[in-house]
Amino acid sequence: MCYNCPSEPSAEARPGDRPSRRAVARLLMAGAGLSALAACTPASAPEASGTTSAASGTASPGASGEASSPVPSRSGSTSTGASARPSGAASPTASASAASSASASATAPSTTAPTTTAAAAPPSAASRLPKQYSLTAPASPWVIVNKHRPLKPASYVPADLVQPRVALAVTGEAAQLNRTTAAAAERMFAAAAADGVTMTLASGYRSYATQTVTYNGYVSSQGRAAADTASARPGHSEHQTGWAFDIGDGGAACSFQPCFAEQPAAVWAKANAHRFGFVVRYPFMQHTTTGYFYESWHLRYVGAEAATDMRKRGIATLEQYFGLEAAPGYR
Repeated sequence: MCYNCPSEPSAEARPGDRPSRRAVARLLMAGAGLSALAACTPASAPEASGTTSAASGTASPGASGEASSPVPSRSGSTSTGASARPSGAASPTASASAASSASASATAPSTTAPTTTAAAAPPSAASRLPKQYSLTAPASPWVIVNKHRPLKPASYVPADLVQPRVALAVTGEAAQLNRTTAAAAERMFAAAAADGVTMTLASGYRSYATQTVTYNGYVSSQGRAAADTASARPGHSEHQTGWAFDIGDGGAACSFQPCFAEQPAAVWAKANAHRFGFVVRYPFMQHTTTGYFYESWHLRYVGAEAATDMRKRGIATLEQYFGLEAAPGYR
């Protein structure tokens, strides 16, 4: 039988017959449609790429990973703005639709990667707390004073200095704290005593003039470089704010010495001070951040909420907690 003869009449299909000329033509047309689709599909890539680029360029700093540009669906259709894709040119056959979907999925660029670069830097840990305080105002419990951040004004004097009702190892201005710190210290000292630990106030408020004398004494005996690791320069001391003080042990052992860390007062304070709003301001092995070697006796009031949050998160220094730069040395 001649299957390619132009004069071949259309006959009824019989079992075992090969496809008719019309059926073969339909198959050839479908194949041509798939070839045309495959040839056109790459042309959509520049448009899609441009859309992704524009989206990533206009994303706000606070973006949280959401893509701004339309993304093709798995069925091959796109959202508004992507109508130029050639999916509409597909053959009406099921096989052509499947090819269109596969081709669109294979050539469409991913929009996930560009949007991740637009994500904002994580905020400081302290920003999650419901109450926020100034990091620069001297009267704020969160004021940060270090070798990069001097007090302003340098001659600041707290307006509410009082002498707390605790065991004192000093007299005069050194026995004073601001009112908030004094009240918290009274509660902490009482709790330590209830646990059988005697704690003393070894050094509280220091005026600018007193800090000048203290710092110059270190310079005279040790030199400026060594003095800067042991004593703050005038105007850079937390003691001047009234928010910080040094503790001593009831036995007066190892005062202001590295071995103080092993005394009952220091051990108890390290484990419990956060409950009363205090942190050990210059922790062990954090001098590259704080600028000072370990001072287990130096406590700083920041409030129970912040102090407890720091402990739960395992954050050692105020610089890290508030997202500030390290201050290992003076500028």
